[in-house]
Amino acid sequence: MRFLHVMIRVKDIEKSLRFYTELLDMNMTYTVELDDATLYYLSDEDGQTQIELTYNHEKPVEYSHGSGYGHFAFGTKSMSDFTKKLYGMGYNYSCEPFYMQQIDSQIAFIKDPDGYQVEIIEG
Repeated sequence: MRFLHVMIRVKDIEKSLRFYTELLDMNMTYTVELDDATLYYLSDEDGQTQIELTYNHEKPVEYSHGSGYGHFAFGTKSMSDFTKKLYGMGYNYSCEPFYMQQIDSQIAFIKDPDGYQVEIIEG
């Protein structure tokens, strides 16, 4: 058994693609056209982890994240370099970088265009 991907619904596919491909350096691997939606598959640099962005052509007014969703986590080699890139692209932290002693690293949180929490971990 192996893990394939997670799927999230997005409202504005252009904003979401910019966030995940340009800010978080994910690569578009392929798309699938369905009658009611387009599925966009993005992969990390080693091709092991994928996110499926689902863009419904006729979407509900609001999506709900529910109370069970926590966050995605992405690793960065340099929090300061990531911070420059983040601000340069017009994004902000939802929780500024801080040192977490338990993992001996800096972490921070940002939100994607749909409000999904994304944790950034240096290391």
